[in-house]
Amino acid sequence: MMVGAHSNRRAPGSIDLTGRVAIVTGAGNGLGKAHAKLLAHHGARVLVNDVGGGTDGAGHDGGPAARTVTEIIEAGGEAMANTSSVASEEGAQQLVDDALAAFGRIDIVVNNAGILRDATLHKLASDDLRAVIGVHLLGTMFVSRAALPHMRTAYYGRFVHTTSVAGIFGNFGQSNYAAAKAGIVGFSRVLAEEGARYGITSNVIAPLARTRLTESILGAQGQLLDPEWVSPLVVYLASEPCTLTRETFSVGGGRVARVVTSEALGWVAPEGAGLTAELVAQHLDEIMDMSGAIVPDRADDEIAFALRALGASDVETSLGAKAERSPTQASS
Repeated sequence: MMVGAHSNRRAPGSIDLTGRVAIVTGAGNGLGKAHAKLLAHHGARVLVNDVGGGTDGAGHDGGPAARTVTEIIEAGGEAMANTSSVASEEGAQQLVDDALAAFGRIDIVVNNAGILRDATLHKLASDDLRAVIGVHLLGTMFVSRAALPHMRTAYYGRFVHTTSVAGIFGNFGQSNYAAAKAGIVGFSRVLAEEGARYGITSNVIAPLARTRLTESILGAQGQLLDPEWVSPLVVYLASEPCTLTRETFSVGGGRVARVVTSEALGWVAPEGAGLTAELVAQHLDEIMDMSGAIVPDRADDEIAFALRALGASDVETSLGAKAERSPTQASS
């Protein structure tokens, strides 16, 4: 389901995605729908993906994706619907193939699809564990992997993935969901590394928004957190002017904040003394002290920091070879 040229009016100087093609998963409702509509408003042609199931992933209904497409078309945009499941490799490949068949290219992937099957760990059924990780983590990876070759060929691409405060900070009763969402952060950082030489960026958002998955948790406070307040960050991260990569942002209600993984300066056992459990207990305050904490950009930075704390010399030279390889030296 598609239309021709855009008739959306945008303010002079606004971000222009004309000519770009975006895939948005889970775009039949809530955040994904808001993302798809705003990307289209800024000129992108959009593949709207949604299986149309319940919040637990059960069922299949083409209506939600079709309604999002209709709203985009009525606003003067271009869009088509896809109801494949991102939790399967075949489904992920199909939605990429559909986008290519309809629009001829893929520039932007917004991984947003998600379900909930909450339970405390001792009550968590294996099927519920696999289902949640399948949609959130594997779905993100399957869609990204299917789209990546086309971005590499074009030497351009923008990935925006969706994590959660539950994945970053933890939340009672959501071990399956939190594990999947934390995995997305690590995945995005690796994808950013691997895509850098091809002009591909990868970033993550942790949205605070009122959706089908959160309305029972947020209660009355959800009125402050409309999904539409999240999508402007997605549009920026999906734009050519944005060169940020490997980043994670908390976003909701008009607030946007960088989220980082930091490391304390730590404590080093005296030379020759070795490390014992008793010494750990005695120096716990120093180990836990976050004053002067660092924010490593990548794994090599953290390793170098630890080695320098241990008195190693020439750390940059020993670790720098990998980071300093030219594109022609790097493996594909």
